[in-house]
Amino acid sequence: MMNILLVKTSSLGDVIHNLPVLSDIKRHLGATCVDWVVEQPFAGIPALHAGVGAVVPIALRRWRKTLLHRGTWQEASRVFHRLRRTPYDVVLDTQGLVKSALISRCARGAHCGFNRASARESAAALCYDHAYPVEKNLHAIERNRRLAAQVFGYPIDGPADYGIAPPVLELPWRPSGSYAVLLHATSRQDKLWGEDHWKTLGGYFQKKGMAAVLPWGNGEEEARGRRLAAAIPGALTPPALGIAELARLLADAAIVVGVDTGLTHLAAALHTPVVAIYCASDPGLTGVYAAHAVSNLGGAGAPPAATQVIHAVDAALCA
Repeated sequence: MMNILLVKTSSLGDVIHNLPVLSDIKRHLGATCVDWVVEQPFAGIPALHAGVGAVVPIALRRWRKTLLHRGTWQEASRVFHRLRRTPYDVVLDTQGLVKSALISRCARGAHCGFNRASARESAAALCYDHAYPVEKNLHAIERNRRLAAQVFGYPIDGPADYGIAPPVLELPWRPSGSYAVLLHATSRQDKLWGEDHWKTLGGYFQKKGMAAVLPWGNGEEEARGRRLAAAIPGALTPPALGIAELARLLADAAIVVGVDTGLTHLAAALHTPVVAIYCASDPGLTGVYAAHAVSNLGGAGAPPAATQVIHAVDAALCA
């Protein structure tokens, strides 16, 4: 049985875009053990996939803030010792950054990744024993899949399969009827969609008899969610949610409308209809990607109007 280590550490959307690689490997190679190195806050994503072996959390983002603390070095030492302890047949870095390539070198095995012309940071290729060319003008998911297909020698046959399922959880605060999830929060201010647009969209859902749920991840996002919920009849702001609870919420929604954030991609991976809103980036190579009802609207400096989003929501609900 082959032992494989996947290195895709962050961000949330990138980790989700790597799930089809795990599905392809399990489908084509059969009895394999596939472990995954991932940043600690996103460890719940690969854990949703039945094909993953061990999830190895790493905390580079947190460690950088506390480099002078003894506990930081002790924790990092334990993680890297764990990587050295397990022999792998293949260590596959699909991130293509110097940091991810260096992490991959900490594990024992044949180190594989993108070649200099294909990696996001060309110097990363210097860390690999075997480097492969993959076109840069493909969606991130297909780049990941094509890299893995070359490494393991199998064909790309069929659409991307994220292979995840939400856990069985009770969310007692959740609306009893049909609901829409509005993912209004994202990591950058220029990616936000105007609050007036969200209020207009929320009014549309209220008229359709659907509750709007507005998740959040920090205090600022919670305050925005509560402002919007106060202006949208029947809307609610849930308590703080972890990855497992968010997956359950998104999977059971009638539709998800979200800005450029990893949770929008998670909704698509869970087979929920999605309308994605882009205000400061173009969705061509990293937009929401699935075989079912998904729409990517807007682009860098060209956010969609509320009427455009409502039209796309109508189409998705009728599909």
